Amino acid sequence: MRLLRLFVTVTLLVTAGALRAAESARPNVLFIAIDDLRDWVGFLQKNPQTRTPNMDRLAQRGTIFTRAYCAAPVCNPSRAALMAGLRPFTTGVYENNNDWRTVIAPERPLTTAFRNAGYWVGGAGKIYHEAYARPSEWDDYLEKEGKGLAKQIPSPQAKDDGVGGIKFQPLTNDDTALPDYQITDYGVAALGRKHDKPFFLAVGLHKPHMPWNVPQKYYDLFPVDQIVLPPYLANDLDDVPPAGVKMAKPNGDHAAMVRSGRWKEAVQAYLASIAYTDMNIGRLLDALDKSAYRDNTIVCLWGDHGWHLGEKDHWRKFALWEEATRAPLIWIAPGVTKPGTTCDRPVDFMTIYPTLTDLCGIPTPKHVEGSSLRSLLVDPASAWSQPAVTTYRFKNHAVRVEGWRYIRYENGDEELYNEVTDPNEWKNLARDPAFAAKKAELAKLLPTHDHIDIGGRAGAGAEDFGDNAGKKKGKRKQAN
Repeated sequence: MRLLRLFVTVTLLVTAGALRAAESARPNVLFIAIDDLRDWVGFLQKNPQTRTPNMDRLAQRGTIFTRAYCAAPVCNPSRAALMAGLRPFTTGVYENNNDWRTVIAPERPLTTAFRNAGYWVGGAGKIYHEAYARPSEWDDYLEKEGKGLAKQIPSPQAKDDGVGGIKFQPLTNDDTALPDYQITDYGVAALGRKHDKPFFLAVGLHKPHMPWNVPQKYYDLFPVDQIVLPPYLANDLDDVPPAGVKMAKPNGDHAAMVRSGRWKEAVQAYLASIAYTDMNIGRLLDALDKSAYRDNTIVCLWGDHGWHLGEKDHWRKFALWEEATRAPLIWIAPGVTKPGTTCDRPVDFMTIYPTLTDLCGIPTPKHVEGSSLRSLLVDPASAWSQPAVTTYRFKNHAVRVEGWRYIRYENGDEELYNEVTDPNEWKNLARDPAFAAKKAELAKLLPTHDHIDIGGRAGAGAEDFGDNAGKKKGKRKQAN
């Protein structure tokens, strides 16, 4: 009997030790979200004016995706889809004023999958759209970001607060005056302390979301007399169908910007805000490098959608063209990715949830509408047949595959672009009979179901299509 008890004790100790070893071997996750960051980052080589040395050095450590696309070109539906694993046309979450919590059960989000797997889950900043929060998803969340910050003071060089709805001005303040600095502080602190469990750490940075108000020194990096405007065709909308022109709203932000003569200043401000965010990314990366977790942490950096700065007479997101839908995506997965690799396969951000669960050995919930990118992380040139699909409002979809973009609107209007010969999407081929077969081929990739807007109106959404839609419902409440 004594020998039996000894055997049982030793067995339990060995088992417990094995479980602890397995627990410590599980990878951590650093999950970095950036608001309104389009493809103007150094490693994507889209705009040579941009300065993103920290994101570039992060990119060199793993795999970048040169053609990564959002599920929706709007903050709330993009983030809800990515975090829940459910596409906008499945949930009906199309707009910033759609409360995703009413249709996405608490057991479905990515955070819940990691908590159920034994991870500590914490975060700060903008992961979901800030009008809506569900504190129960988190073990810890930075509360009241921005509390105690110094008042932001415009620089003497600031003319005013921008042009119409496009808001920007340089500040006299230093880096610490913006909420993003506190948000990054949270991430730095979390990386610097001991964790008894593997962690999922989410850091959501606001800039370059408007207003593009950052310290003057970031504006000084981009002298306005040296700014080059993005590629622009004066008659670009001539072959765009009415539904596309309606989304572009050429008589709105763009007309005001042209009248003001301050287009270059707005581009300067956007680039300055990107540079500010890159500084904070550098702080996070430095903290990871100094931590005990450097060699066992997956890093996933993503932008929630793109942004137009005058292309197609359009500003902001809220459209289905390349500029509004493309955003950066970086993966570093120890033991899987190789440093300095590039994947050119078109993918969308619905792949993020299943890729993270796959890499961490967590079962992917059955509801998740997306596939793991592991095969592309192992070999970026491997086959990938799934299209990238972006949805903006009810029954308006863009399909992106290698070499092509196809858009169909709710009313049946269409656009088709050859991305190889026409990367600026200046020539709509949808009405050309020579491309009828290609159009029909891509049309087969469109969604086969379209949930009505959860506001209860098919095809309808918020009257305010701007960034603040939905915020009237109350300030974000975060978990401690």
